[in-house]
Amino acid sequence: MMRVDDAAQTFAWRQADRARLLNAGAATVEQQAAWIASRPGSEYNFIIELKDGRAIGMLSLVGINKVNRHAETGRFLIGDEEAAKGVPAAVEAMKLLYEFAFDQLDLIRLHGTVASGNPLMVKWQKYLGMKEEGRMRSHYFIDGKWQDAVILGLLVDEARSVSYPRMNALITAARRAHA
Repeated sequence: MMRVDDAAQTFAWRQADRARLLNAGAATVEQQAAWIASRPGSEYNFIIELKDGRAIGMLSLVGINKVNRHAETGRFLIGDEEAAKGVPAAVEAMKLLYEFAFDQLDLIRLHGTVASGNPLMVKWQKYLGMKEEGRMRSHYFIDGKWQDAVILGLLVDEARSVSYPRMNALITAARRAHA
């Protein structure tokens, strides 16, 4: 889980160019620490770590609705690309999040949004089984222009029949290549 001690690291990741397509974050490490401290207990904000314990990114599950059994994935960022090279950390993190949501929290649906100016993330999410469900037009103001929010969703049966097999294949291939 993300802790206030992670503020400097997560702030640094959020300042990198690769994070520009995320929602605007804190302007200082202190603001980042305050944001982390203010997260409600109903959110799950994870730090992605390598087996050796090095933190390389973050991922969240928010807006959990236990009555209707759905939640929103978000705040996904591999902040240390160099450390993550050749390691299937991004895929493993998403798989663990899906398993947590579907198997432990007993949810039936996950959803999230991706800025339309981030087509590689949209493509990656679709490959991993998410379906495009719609768009919110001119939803994000990023890099001086308005971008749509691409709404993506995944049902538990789709995760089990499509996402997990694809994720397992990617993880196996990456481990073989790195061995």
